Amino acid sequence: MDSSKLAQQRHREQAEALRKQHEADLARFQGEKSRKTRLYFISAAVIIVLIFGGLSYSIYSAKFKPGQYDAFAKCLTDKGAVMYGAIGWCQYTKQQAAWFGNSFKYVNYKDYKETQGIRKTPTWEINGERYEGVQSFDRLSQLTGCPLSGMAANQDTEAGQGSQVV
Repeated sequence: MDSSKLAQQRHREQAEALRKQHEADLARFQGEKSRKTRLYFISAAVIIVLIFGGLSYSIYSAKFKPGQYDAFAKCLTDKGAVMYGAIGWCQYTKQQAAWFGNSFKYVNYKDYKETQGIRKTPTWEINGERYEGVQSFDRLSQLTGCPLSGMAANQDTEAGQGSQVV
């Protein structure tokens, strides 16, 4: 073989070796890029799951966690106490309900329109007597005999003070 053909042959072999090296480098780069992309997607998915899990737990805890006054609220209902109010618009009814927190679901609550003669909201009906206005837990305990069982009765409003005329 003459020298020019040998030079061309070597040149083709070097070009082929460079092409193969370039393809290998490109494949390695794409593999790293694809690995990084997968890592980003997995990280994003983990973060989304953690956020969703945290929100779900918060909602569950707020809605289904036992309330501080569950036993007291259940006792009031067992003793026949009924709270009439206008929870949709009356600030005093909302205040009374807020004191019970998650335990309000155990209070026998009815809309004031369900019973004739309710003039102010909230109104408590206990043992056939009506008590208008926001009632402290101490007062409700006295009227029903339901124990507060070590709960702090820390309501600021005195019995009968806060009420909305309807």
